[in-house]
Amino acid sequence: MAYQMKQEEIDAVLSILPQMYPDAKVELRFEDGFTLLVSTILAAQCTDKQVNKVTPALFERFPDPYAFAAATPEEVEPYIRSCGFYSTKAKNIVAASKMICEVYGGEVPRSIEEMQKLPGVGRKTADVVGAAAFGLDAIAVDTHVFRVSNRIGLADAKDVLKTEYQLMENIPKDKWSVAHLWLIFLGRRQCSARKPKCETCPLAPYCRYYRENHGMIAEKAQ
Repeated sequence: MAYQMKQEEIDAVLSILPQMYPDAKVELRFEDGFTLLVSTILAAQCTDKQVNKVTPALFERFPDPYAFAAATPEEVEPYIRSCGFYSTKAKNIVAASKMICEVYGGEVPRSIEEMQKLPGVGRKTADVVGAAAFGLDAIAVDTHVFRVSNRIGLADAKDVLKTEYQLMENIPKDKWSVAHLWLIFLGRRQCSARKPKCETCPLAPYCRYYRENHGMIAEKAQ
């Protein structure tokens, strides 16, 4: 039987997370939907910190989708080489830019579904851009969100898409966009993959992982 976190536990977790991470925000630097789209593509298998190092020179050389669309992937590659998988990323950025110019009038489409039609843009990337750049209600499930949401018990799924749907059910819609940032920060700062800092985590009383691995039965305030 799938694990089901109680509603009062969900409410408690969602009240504690903003106290833990009041500064939670997208750490990629961007000016608009397009620059965030490119940065998010570059961030695959790469740190936000490294992406932020390369994008100033990249966007100085290619300031908008029309500039990227007029370039070849080989012209883009030197600017993003340090981000890993640079050849594939360069091809996707150029191809996506061409589609943005030819199909969407030079503007990144403002819907999750339409963004996913762009080359190199999966659901996670579309969710990130939709939430951060366009104010859409979306939960982007990256490796941190997938790990900690299933570890805590906010979700109980073996794949990213099911995790996203379960989080959408368990978290109020108006909190989707900020909740995924809370969970990212939790994964980066507290709930690491190999050595989660359970002993100092305010979520421990409500966490499935903590209960199962530390033999704790959480005491709830009556």
